[in-house]
Amino acid sequence: MFGALLRFYRERAGLTQEALGQRIGFSKSQVAMVERGARPPKGSFAPMSDDTLNAQGALLVAATHFRVSHLPRWTAEYAEEEAKALALYSYQNHLVPGQLQTEAYARAVFNCHCPPLNDGEVEARVATRLDRQQLFRRDPAPVVSFVLEQIALTRPLGGREVLKDQLHHILRIAQLRNVEVQVMPPDRESHAGLNGPMILLETEERRRLAYIEGQSGGFFVAEQADVSDLFARYGILRAQALNPEESAELIEQMAGEL
Repeated sequence: MFGALLRFYRERAGLTQEALGQRIGFSKSQVAMVERGARPPKGSFAPMSDDTLNAQGALLVAATHFRVSHLPRWTAEYAEEEAKALALYSYQNHLVPGQLQTEAYARAVFNCHCPPLNDGEVEARVATRLDRQQLFRRDPAPVVSFVLEQIALTRPLGGREVLKDQLHHILRIAQLRNVEVQVMPPDRESHAGLNGPMILLETEERRRLAYIEGQSGGFFVAEQADVSDLFARYGILRAQALNPEESAELIEQMAGEL
């Protein structure tokens, strides 16, 4: 939106990207990237552009509401639904879910990204992930449930101390009245989640959605017959997993052994 508005005022003023850049102290490529939405208007970019293009404060207001998303498009769409959901149910089988990650653990996860991310992008994604954890502090509080494979709680991403702190963090979150954490033991002879991880949401309109994420992206499942099957599957997973009290004892034991 900011980029489109900038282009409108620039073209109205009869200036090229290079000419605007010279007047406000930025390069042509920087102006072009802002107009494409590929970078935010940093430093004096917005106030200088507003003054040069006689936008009468419009660009300043737009810059105030500018927010950069460091989430992939498919995850950003999911995060919008998550932020206002009445209930969230998550089954994960390979790592601690983002809603439960500590800063150090999240950084270790993003440091494993392939292809590698630069330091700035890693820190931006960590900050975005931590910001999403406001889910637990919302009022009214949503109902939140996690079923985690035990192997996900033993993988020492970032090292033993990072994992130990991560396990203690899960225990603290699990003490919230609206949160349940259950561990799926590795010796189960039957298992309802063999098709992989899933996140189920109940929206503020009381609509049910499922979100599935894979190697190349994620997608919503909105067909109610399919969503109903996934909710039923999650119910079986909760029954197959250790109960919350047993899970807390196991997580505490695992942390004590690190």
